[in-house]
Amino acid sequence: MAPPSHVVEDQNAIFDALADPRTHGTDRPVTRIDTHGAAVFLAGDDAYKVKRAVRFPFMDFSTLALRKAACEAEIAVNRTNAPEIYLGILPITCDGKTVRLGGDGEPVEWCVHMRRFDEGRTLDRVAGDDGLPDDVLVRTAAAIAASHARAPVRRGVGFATGFAGLLTENGGSLGEAPDLFPADRVADLTRRSLSLLDGVTPELERRECAGRVRRCHGDLHLRNIVLLDGMPTLFDAIEFDEALATTDVLYDLAFLLMDLGERGWRPAANRVLNRYLVETGDPAELPGLAAMALFVSTRAAIRAKVTAAALPHATGDAAAALRAEATRYFDFAEAVLVPAAPRLFAVGGLSGTGKSTLAARIAPDLAPFPGAVHLRSDVIRKRLMGVAELEPLLESGYTQDVTARVYRALLDEAAAALQAGQSVVVDAVHQRPHERTDLADLARRLDVAFTGLWLEAPVPILVSRADARSGDASDATGAVVEAQAVRDIGPLDWHRIPAGGRVEATLAAARAALAT
Repeated sequence: MAPPSHVVEDQNAIFDALADPRTHGTDRPVTRIDTHGAAVFLAGDDAYKVKRAVRFPFMDFSTLALRKAACEAEIAVNRTNAPEIYLGILPITCDGKTVRLGGDGEPVEWCVHMRRFDEGRTLDRVAGDDGLPDDVLVRTAAAIAASHARAPVRRGVGFATGFAGLLTENGGSLGEAPDLFPADRVADLTRRSLSLLDGVTPELERRECAGRVRRCHGDLHLRNIVLLDGMPTLFDAIEFDEALATTDVLYDLAFLLMDLGERGWRPAANRVLNRYLVETGDPAELPGLAAMALFVSTRAAIRAKVTAAALPHATGDAAAALRAEATRYFDFAEAVLVPAAPRLFAVGGLSGTGKSTLAARIAPDLAPFPGAVHLRSDVIRKRLMGVAELEPLLESGYTQDVTARVYRALLDEAAAALQAGQSVVVDAVHQRPHERTDLADLARRLDVAFTGLWLEAPVPILVSRADARSGDASDATGAVVEAQAVRDIGPLDWHRIPAGGRVEATLAAARAALAT
C-alpha cells in the first residue's frame, strides 16, 4: 500500500489555473512540476512555486499563513546563493471564478516568483547517464565551500542532540511504508545510526563550538544545483524549518555526496569531498569525517522518506519509478553504514611521474565511502605559505625547513583522517628515506594497513612532462626533475610502478600492487 496522504486542503482549482496559459497572458504551454511539498509552474521566462497544503512530521504547510511565511523564508534563504533566480513572492487572488497572479483581491494562495532557468542545466540533467565533468565537480565544491563560509554561524543549538531526534523521526516516517521499507530493517538502521551518533557526539560538539554548525542550504542534492553561465548555483534551500537547515557543514555537504554515490558515481563524490577540503583549507575539518558515514546514510534515509511521501501524487509508471527510487535510497542508507577499516597509502616518485593523477584515481577505490582523503604536498605547501594554489612560490618556499613543515603537516593530517576512520592517500615526492619510514611508523602506531607505491619513468619523459605542465599546484620544472634525479633515495621497500606510459597502464599496475 502507498504511504498515507498528508494533504489537508484541495488546491486543484488554483493549480489548474496556474497551468492555464491564459493566466500568464500567453498561448505557450505551461510546464508543471510536482513534488511532495510544492507545485511549480514554468511559464515563459518566469516560474511560480506554490507550497502544497500538506502536513508532515518534518514540514507543515497546512494553513495559508504558514504557506505565505514559507514563501517569504524561501526568498530570504536563497537570495544569497542565487540572487539571479529569486525575485520575490506574489499573492494569488480570485476575482469571482478567475484566479489571478497578483491583483488587489484577498489572497487565496501565495507563490514564490522566480526567474526561469534552463531546467536542462541542473546537475542531475547535466550528468545524464555518464556523470559530471571534473571541472564542474571542482567548481561545485568551490561553490559549496563559499556558501558555507558566508553562512551564519549558529552556536548553542545542540546539533548532536537534535540529530538524535532526526534519526528517530526518520525511523517513524520510514515505518509508515512497511511495503517499501521493512520494519525490521528500519529498526536496525535506526539502532545502528543512533549508536554511531553516540560515538561521534563529542566531535560534533567540538565542531559546534568551533563554528562549524551554520544556517546552511539543507537540501543540497544534484537537482538543487544549476549551472548559470557555467557556474554552479545553489537554489531551493530549505525554508520551512530552521532546525533542519541549521547543520554541521559536513552534514550539508553529505547530501550531495550521497546523491552522487547512490547513482554509482563514487569517484565524483570523492572528488567533491577532496576538493571541498582543499577549498576550506582547514585541517580541523578532518576529525569531523568520523561522522561522514552517519551523515551520508541519514541523507539517503531522508531522501527515501521524501520520495515515498510523493507517492500519493503519482500514478502508473511514475509511481513505480518513485517506489524503485525510494527503495534504492533506503538500500544505500544501509550499505554506507557497513564498517570498513581505514588504510594508508602513499604515492611517491620524482616530479612528473603522475603521482597526483594516480592518487586521485586510487582514492575512490578505498573504503569507507566516499573513498580516501587525498593529501597532496604541493597543495599543502601553498596553504602553509599563504598563497593561492596556482600561484608560483619563490625559492624561499622550497627550503629544507619549509619542506620539513610540509611533511609534518602531511603526517598530522593523515593521522587525523585515519583516526576519523577515513582512508588516506599521501601524495608527495618522498625522496628522503625518513619521509617514507615516517608513514610506515604512523600506520603501525594507528594499527592500519600501509602500502607505498613508487612511480618511476625515464628522466627525459619526466622533464618533458614537468616543462609542459600548467594550471597545477606543482611548481616543479624540468630543471627540478634533473636535480631530483641525481639524489640518492636510499633503500626502497615500496612497490615500484612503471609510470612512463599510459595512465591506465600505471593505474592497473598500482591497483595490482594494492591488492597484494
